[in-house]
Amino acid sequence: MEPVSLTISCDDGYVLGGHLWEPGSSEEGGLGAVVVVAGATGVKATYYHRYAAFLAENGFTSITFDYRGIGQSRESSLENLQASWYDWALKDLDAVLEWAQINCAEKHLHVVGHSFGGFSVGLARNGRRINRLLTVGAQHAYWRDYRPGHRLGLWWRWHILMPALAFGNGYFPGKRLGWLEDLPKGVAMDWARSPRDFTTGGAGHAREVIRAHQASFTAPTLAVAATDDPFATETAVLRGLSYYPNSSAILVQLKPQDFGRAEIGHFSLFHSSFRDTFWMGTIRWLRDGVNPWALK
Repeated sequence: MEPVSLTISCDDGYVLGGHLWEPGSSEEGGLGAVVVVAGATGVKATYYHRYAAFLAENGFTSITFDYRGIGQSRESSLENLQASWYDWALKDLDAVLEWAQINCAEKHLHVVGHSFGGFSVGLARNGRRINRLLTVGAQHAYWRDYRPGHRLGLWWRWHILMPALAFGNGYFPGKRLGWLEDLPKGVAMDWARSPRDFTTGGAGHAREVIRAHQASFTAPTLAVAATDDPFATETAVLRGLSYYPNSSAILVQLKPQDFGRAEIGHFSLFHSSFRDTFWMGTIRWLRDGVNPWALK
C-alpha cells in the first residue's frame, strides 16, 4: 500500500511534509475515522510508516508528518531556524489536525502520539476536535521523572551535552552522534530545560493560550508505556496526563514478558514485530474505545 505525499502549510507560512494512507474500499474496520500519527522528538515520520500502513489495512485513513526541521520538513540548514517544542505543537501539529479536519471532514479524528508527540496533542488549538487519543510513552522529559538507574545518564546526555552542543553549533547535531535526528536549537533547549510545570515554559500570553488549549482538550485518552521505558515512567506519564483535567484517561503499563520479550523500552512498540500483538490492541481502542489491556 503506497501513501500519497502531502504538503501542509502552517499559519506562519512554514510548509510541512507528510504522507496520507487511504483504506481500500472493502476495508471498513476504521468506521470512518482518520488517525494522525504524531511522532517523538528527533524521529523521522518514516519510522511510523509501517504502523500507518497497518492502520489503513484496518480501515483507517492515516496521516504521518515531520515537524519543522525534521525529515521532509527540514530546510537546508537548521542554524537559522527558529523552532521550539511549542512551535511543533501550536503551529505544526495544529496545522496537521486542521488539514485532517478539512480534508476528511466526514471522519472522526483520532491521534496516536509517541513520546512528546503524545503529550503535545492537547497544546494544539485543534486538540479539542479530537475524538480519541492513544499515547505511547508520552511525557515532556522532566528529568527527575526518568527511571532510577537511568536518570543520571539521561540527565548528562540530554540536559548537559545536548544544550551545550546546540549552543556551540547553532543546532543539535544528533545524527552525527548517532543519537537521533538533528534538532533545531530551540527544540533542543526546550527538552534540556523542560520544567516540572511545562506551561511555565511559555511566556506571558503564550502561557495563557497553552493552558486554555489544555483545558479545552476533552478526548478520552489511553496512555500506554512499557514498564522498562526509561523516559515514560508511571510518574512521568501521570504528570503529562495531569495537564488535561477534562480528558478521561486510562494508564496502562505493559510488561515485556507479556509479549515474550526481554525488553521493550521507549521505541519498540512501533516495530512491525508487534503487528499481531500491540498494534492489534491499538485498533480496538481507536475503533471501539475499548482498552484491550484492561487486565494487565
